Amino acid sequence: MRTATRPGRTRIWDRFAASDPGLLRLMAGLRTVGAIALTLAVLAPLGASKTHLVAGSISAMAATFAIKEKQQRQQAVTLALGLVVALAAMSLGALLSTHVVAGDLFFLALIFAAVYSRRFGDRGTALGLIGFQVYFVSLFVRAGVPGLPGLCGTLVVAFVCSALVRFVVVPETPERVLGRLRAAFRARLAQLVSAQIELLDAGPDRVEKALEEVRRHTARLHESAMMIQGRLAEGTSDSATAALVQRRIADAEIAAERLGVLILTARSAERADTLTLHLPNAPVPAASDRLRAQEDTTATLRRDLEALRLLVLRPVAEDRGTGVAHVRNRLLGYRDEENLPRASAAVQDVFRGIGETGRSVLGLRLALDGPQDESDDTPSTTRSREELDAEDIAIARAEEAEEDAHDPTGWKRPTTRTAVQVSVGSALAIVGGEFLSSQRWYWAVLTCWVVFLNTASTGEILVKGYRRLLGTVLGVVAGALLASLVGSHTWTAFALVLLFIFAMFFTAPLSYALMSFFVTAMLGLLYTLLNTYSTGVLVLRIEETALGATCGVIAAALVLPVNTDRRTDELLATVLKRLGEVTGAAVDQLSGGPAIELLDKARELDTALDDLRSSTQPLTHPITPLRARRQTARYLVALLETCAYHARSLAATAELLPYSKTVAADPRLKGAGRRIAHNIDVLVARVEDDDTEGVAETGPSLASMLETARPGRPRHDRVTDRVLRHLQRLDEGVIGLARPLGVPVSTPTDTASRGPAA
Repeated sequence: MRTATRPGRTRIWDRFAASDPGLLRLMAGLRTVGAIALTLAVLAPLGASKTHLVAGSISAMAATFAIKEKQQRQQAVTLALGLVVALAAMSLGALLSTHVVAGDLFFLALIFAAVYSRRFGDRGTALGLIGFQVYFVSLFVRAGVPGLPGLCGTLVVAFVCSALVRFVVVPETPERVLGRLRAAFRARLAQLVSAQIELLDAGPDRVEKALEEVRRHTARLHESAMMIQGRLAEGTSDSATAALVQRRIADAEIAAERLGVLILTARSAERADTLTLHLPNAPVPAASDRLRAQEDTTATLRRDLEALRLLVLRPVAEDRGTGVAHVRNRLLGYRDEENLPRASAAVQDVFRGIGETGRSVLGLRLALDGPQDESDDTPSTTRSREELDAEDIAIARAEEAEEDAHDPTGWKRPTTRTAVQVSVGSALAIVGGEFLSSQRWYWAVLTCWVVFLNTASTGEILVKGYRRLLGTVLGVVAGALLASLVGSHTWTAFALVLLFIFAMFFTAPLSYALMSFFVTAMLGLLYTLLNTYSTGVLVLRIEETALGATCGVIAAALVLPVNTDRRTDELLATVLKRLGEVTGAAVDQLSGGPAIELLDKARELDTALDDLRSSTQPLTHPITPLRARRQTARYLVALLETCAYHARSLAATAELLPYSKTVAADPRLKGAGRRIAHNIDVLVARVEDDDTEGVAETGPSLASMLETARPGRPRHDRVTDRVLRHLQRLDEGVIGLARPLGVPVSTPTDTASRGPAA
């Protein structure tokens, strides 16, 4: 029984670890709950009142979640400064409790300063958040001058407990975080390979579901790669190691994604368009009779994909004997033409994809786990190692690229604009909240504050306010039920509060409405502890939340507004520019131009695409009444994701040129890339309204332009064949963007009968 359940538990844990890359949400929840529990454990024996217990709990929570810096020394400095800010905020809250007008004016000034301080980085953001949150605590517990010494002592206890949990009980270092992110990347990579196996075996009635799983796991793998990218600088010993890990992660991601495309292509009767892998609601190609007829080949494919998945998951420490070496050598052997099985060209491409993915896994294992035993290497494996070693040397010699971000000034600075908007919205919330309740008006201010966090346009604020209101309404129902069940059982209530706080932090990145639900349910229990609970109080919470969200939307719409369409256009133009930069630089290098750092450019494209995806949420949300715009936004983002994939693949291939024996530059590619560059420039000009007369060009396929390769030369022995497919799909994707953006497409006369490439 034990041996049967252990693999099941392992699979469950692998799925959990992959769903929470690096266990970041789990560790955040544990640190916060641990800080609160320790604070309660210290205050309770000292005879602290319920008011002090509640104040200590909220202060410990704020001191823990506000600090986002990665190095422990920086965290300690911020925590010490945060205690000073917290003591000042609590003192002023108590002193101004009897001066309504002065207190409200100071609260507005504090809100402006807290938001404006974000421009000073993580430390400024943390100190501003702590100041706001502790002042809110003073209002929540109705702090007065007589009780100020006790509350200040409670703050000291809360911050000390937060420090103990952060640095001793649940220590968190960049190296540990990066290590867990690496493990999560491996788990997600293995899950993607498993989904690809399901796609290979899926019958006609299950293909659509299997393909959706491949899409989902591909997106999750990319998410893990982006998270690792953000932790490399602090989590590695030097810049060369960071660059090496970045390169190996990118190689593995691109190779695995390409393998999925090749499997999909092999399943189709015709060469399937790779857009199918990315576009929503795209038609699924029918299963290939040719592939299913070759049962032996299919079985071999399945066996090798299973071997690839196990190779991804297996730690180097367990590589004993010749079994793992044999599997690795077999997979890497598919990189040589003579080792490919007799099958159709599409199926052979899948085996080549397995070989390239096996090479990327070998590079990943070398980068993450260090040197390995080479005694059982075959010539194919030795060649792969030599290529990886050459890449390592080139990466070590590469100079670090410097970033010079332009920081706008004045009212155009995002922090300044947001600070003004939040201050105006909070002023409206204070006035409106006083009409609803002279004692709990601060709930409206809190909602107004929260809806502006991590938002940049009026539409995003509207969607966030809607989600907060929905979560609040559901939380009120749960809070009323729990309050009636808990009654006067203090420690039962505190235990449920801790549970809800953990759930709040664990679900925050996943669902804002769900997080708001746990916050409101927790507040119902806190009111019970303070003996101020009533159904009317929770109903008032809904009214104040609706008022605060409304005030936030009004302020965002009327004060220095950032229109959703304008922001989306700006981000769309940025994505197109980054796409043009990556594609142009990659094609130039593939054509024989000088070598430059391409992976950094590719990651900048990914970051810009993530920003665009977030900004389009108001346009793609189910409550959006404009269905045509919603479908257009989804289409644009999906098509840009496809273009980004092909651009990343071009960049990864281009970086192989300086040290690969099988990839050589082809000067003809430069001409093939000119049309793509021109069309991207036309799209950017149209989005930025600089040129509304530009016309996108289409014509013969890029593949047909380069069919003059020397006869007898191996098909997969040059860069041309590898790059052509990506260039062709990128050309089709860019032309596909022209229609929804209103850019006319011209077709030369000699290809008019064939129609546009899109």
